[in-house]
Amino acid sequence: MTVVSNTGPLIALARIREIEWLPRLYGDILIPEAVHREIMTPDKKRAGVDTFVNAAWLHVEPVSEQAAVSQLRSTLDAGESEAIVLALEREADILLMDEALGRRAADARGVALSGTLGVLLLAKEEKLIDDVTSVLDRLISTGFRIGDALYEFVLEQAGEA
Repeated sequence: MTVVSNTGPLIALARIREIEWLPRLYGDILIPEAVHREIMTPDKKRAGVDTFVNAAWLHVEPVSEQAAVSQLRSTLDAGESEAIVLALEREADILLMDEALGRRAADARGVALSGTLGVLLLAKEEKLIDDVTSVLDRLISTGFRIGDALYEFVLEQAGEA
């Protein structure tokens, strides 16, 4: 399975110290150079850089189609743009992305998507966690934004509503 990730899900899972779900659920994860720069830039709002330095399952891949990246950059940031293009170039099975604009752009190009909430639901399905509610609440306590309707939908999907 080929999985590409944008910054959002990596940071969200690292904040709650559940980053190891990714290799357990998906194996190796590809990230473009822009995402690598974003996760490796020290920022008090983000998880520590050491979280990602030692992640042998995380692989930085260059993006070839710079024209496609440039086109996306008119509305998206560098990480989102490169992640979408890398997912297309590598014919990824899944692109992990949370940002709404990026998700719309990826979906318009036929890229299969999941995000932090999808990872959470898969973690429950694969029995890495017992309940989604407590993990979702931990995510929210770290600044993860989710509307009430989506919160209820996720709990319903997890069989916890």
